[in-house]
Amino acid sequence: MTGVPADGPFDRTRFDYSPWSFWDEADERARRRQLDLRRHLVEHRGYEIGERCFLSELASVRNEELSLGHGSYVAAGAYLSGSLRAGRDCTINPYAVVRGDIRLGDAVRIGAHTSILAFNHTFDDPDTEVFRQPLRSVGITIGDDVWIGSHVVVLDGVTVGDRSVIAAGAVVTKDVPAGAIVGGNPAKVLRWRVPAPAPRRDDLVGRLTAFAETARAQAEQVLERCWKPDLGLFTDRPGTAPTVRAQCDAIEIADLLLGRAPDQLPAQAQVDRLRGWQDPETGLVGPLTDGVAPARADLSDPDAAYHVLSVGYALDLLGSGFPEPIHAVSRMTAEELITDLERQPWTTNAWSAGARVDALGTALHWNRRRGAPNTPGTTEALFGWLVTTADPHTGMWGRPSPDDGLRQLVNGYYRASRGTFAQFGVPVPHPERVVDTVLRHVRDPRFFRPERQDACNVLDVAHPLWLTRHTGHRADEVREVARRLLTDALGHWSDGAGFGFRAPHPTTAGLPATAPGLQGTEMWLAVGWLLADLLGLADALPYRPRGVHRPEPAFSPP
Repeated sequence: MTGVPADGPFDRTRFDYSPWSFWDEADERARRRQLDLRRHLVEHRGYEIGERCFLSELASVRNEELSLGHGSYVAAGAYLSGSLRAGRDCTINPYAVVRGDIRLGDAVRIGAHTSILAFNHTFDDPDTEVFRQPLRSVGITIGDDVWIGSHVVVLDGVTVGDRSVIAAGAVVTKDVPAGAIVGGNPAKVLRWRVPAPAPRRDDLVGRLTAFAETARAQAEQVLERCWKPDLGLFTDRPGTAPTVRAQCDAIEIADLLLGRAPDQLPAQAQVDRLRGWQDPETGLVGPLTDGVAPARADLSDPDAAYHVLSVGYALDLLGSGFPEPIHAVSRMTAEELITDLERQPWTTNAWSAGARVDALGTALHWNRRRGAPNTPGTTEALFGWLVTTADPHTGMWGRPSPDDGLRQLVNGYYRASRGTFAQFGVPVPHPERVVDTVLRHVRDPRFFRPERQDACNVLDVAHPLWLTRHTGHRADEVREVARRLLTDALGHWSDGAGFGFRAPHPTTAGLPATAPGLQGTEMWLAVGWLLADLLGLADALPYRPRGVHRPEPAFSPP
């Protein structure tokens, strides 16, 4: 038993059934026993168990994969199997059943005698006994701050949104919206824990037109709220420090919505400043220090790498360009470039690796545009490596992650393909497999439920789908995804302020990423155009991206 020495007949199992008080009240002997159990599970089963977790020895824990965040516990009688990844402060109370491929966010509380079952028997063949037919599993995802009452049943394929509540005895067969309180069999929305979302109109063309009118009318206000006149610089949003990217985002937004440079500073002054920030030795633009001058940096600095794109295209929109080649890339030999590519963390951080390719490809592009020679063979080496190393099963580079599924893979693909195939007008390899991979990824509710969306994740599926649209592969599904994401995106605009990087939602109110700013505005405007064009509705928007997120090639090789 895991309890304290018995003072009475029931005290021996006290903590097995009330584990929330174990680490505050258990004696040293009981604590050592629990730590020994945890150590055994980590060493012999490969489980990941955070600090102050408790697993009752009276539970049945049979998982192939188990990860429990800080302060989570499993009480007596609970039955766990399959793959369970739980965040911090999750509770699985007595006699709960949690089986299959299940993801819990932070602070998910599961009541006693509840069953969360991420698999189901098939029964397609009436001549075969059901128990002899194969199992089918989709998985269950439960968001942050969710309370699940006792005697609830949650069935396979369900996603439960953040900050929702499931009443005792409910049978959940369909997704639960974020912030909803549901109950009954089958479970339905009874009321809202947070303000109910406003109903959405189905007239997508009308909504696009209205959005475009609003965005254009409020563009000057969006820019002005991020302007610091004392420094003569833009910030991403009020109260933050100026950045190089903010200056470039302001130029892109003004070009999209106003057809001119931002009014806060003469266009030539903005050109002179951006050109003056380039380091003549490396050709790079580092991050600002003290909000005034950029620091020295190399391509390993993610800000400097992105500035190859953002500063280069901002200057291009203003009719100018870098005064110097991007020497950090122009001096690279083909062999050095290949070595650099192969050192990137494709298997663990494909987004970072893809961002490196984006910077390399864009640097090669700017150098060729200005007539500055790159080392012979580097461009060919870059494309050759990408074509020959793309996975024919996914069309991409890298592999899925156990923590965030296909996100790294798809996001890294967008960055890598944007700076190379899209920018140079070269067809991508395995385009149909790319579509398959993106459509599989976009079903992941962790990133694509309305309250979980951000500009990066949505852009990184919109662009690959747009880039491969010529194949016609799974076109109806692509249009369905585009319609859903575009409908969501049009609801993200904040009057007079623009878009936040992350979608606003009652369940995420107050998070810094949801605050409207220049980065979110620039990215979501591009997302909106790409999604609208996939639906054949881009004519309803009076703009077409011409900068970093331009749809057509920026350079066509001979």
